[in-house]
Amino acid sequence: MKFILHRFVAATFALLLVTALADPTPLAGKASWYGEEHAGRPMANGKPFDPGALTCASWHFPLGIRIEVRHAGRKVTVVVTDRGPGRRFPDRVVDLSRAAFARLADPDVGLIEVTVAPLP
Repeated sequence: MKFILHRFVAATFALLLVTALADPTPLAGKASWYGEEHAGRPMANGKPFDPGALTCASWHFPLGIRIEVRHAGRKVTVVVTDRGPGRRFPDRVVDLSRAAFARLADPDVGLIEVTVAPLP
C-alpha cells in the first residue's frame, strides 16, 4: 500500500511539473522585491538568499526553473529559488531579488507591472 501511495504522489508531482513547464502562456501581474533584510536566510531550495543574485520567489513555477520577467521594454532572466510572494498579495506573480528588480526599474518604486514566462 505504501508503495502505491508513493508512486501516486510521484506521478502526480510529475504531471504537475510537466503541466507547469508545458504552459508557455505568460503570467501578468505585479512584481515586488526583497533584499538585504533577508540576506543569508534559507530559501525554499535550501540555499541562503543572496540579494545580489538574479533570483526570484514564485508560487507559479517549479524551483530551479529559469523565467523571463518583462517590464516597460526591459527584461531579466532569473531562477526560481524561493516561494512567494506572500499569499496575502494575490495580484503579485513574483518577488524578485533586489538585483533582478533593479534591472527592470528603480527599487524605490517598490511594485511594477510585469509579464512572466518560463524559459525552455
